[in-house]
Amino acid sequence: MNTSRPKHRKPVSARPASARERIDQTAYELFSRHGIRAVGVDTVVAHSGVAKMTLYRHYPSKDKLALAFLRRREALWTRAWLQEEVERRARKPEERLLMVFDAFDKWFRRPDFEACSFAKALLEQSDPRHPVRHAAVRHLETLHALLRQWAEDASARDSDRIARQWLILMTGAIIAAYAGDLDAAKRAREVGALLLAREGLALAKRLRT
Repeated sequence: MNTSRPKHRKPVSARPASARERIDQTAYELFSRHGIRAVGVDTVVAHSGVAKMTLYRHYPSKDKLALAFLRRREALWTRAWLQEEVERRARKPEERLLMVFDAFDKWFRRPDFEACSFAKALLEQSDPRHPVRHAAVRHLETLHALLRQWAEDASARDSDRIARQWLILMTGAIIAAYAGDLDAAKRAREVGALLLAREGLALAKRLRT
């Protein structure tokens, strides 16, 4: 999920990485950067230094590897970075939602900013029955639930509506930043402050600047 960036890598360990760990780490880096569809199994094998049969022993198909990547991404990006970063920054419940965009602002300015892996996966898979698409949708539901909890903690009148609006703001900001707008998080934060003011949250006016 360093607190100014998503924690993509495990702490350095003296123990040599196992074949599965090398596969997982390589797939994470390649899929995060290039998307799932663009990266073939042969590329993962070449970068991880394991035999193709070893990869297939752990992951019988590319879809299985992709699903493992998305689970890891949710654990590292959503939980270990975004949630922890927001809750570390926010002193009061009312501040958490806007702190999302403060965290995003630092993320967007990183030279290795890779955008949203779940949005990429969703757009790559048009078949609504595909397991990778299902996993991406489930992640959005998880993120919505987290945002709704933050909105409830802030005593928003309609926490579900705020959470859905916030998810749209977050997704739009990520795409805008990926297209080159480095101030996308700041712009989204301004819109978010207006939404919070409409909900009657006490800190919305002070947090707007």
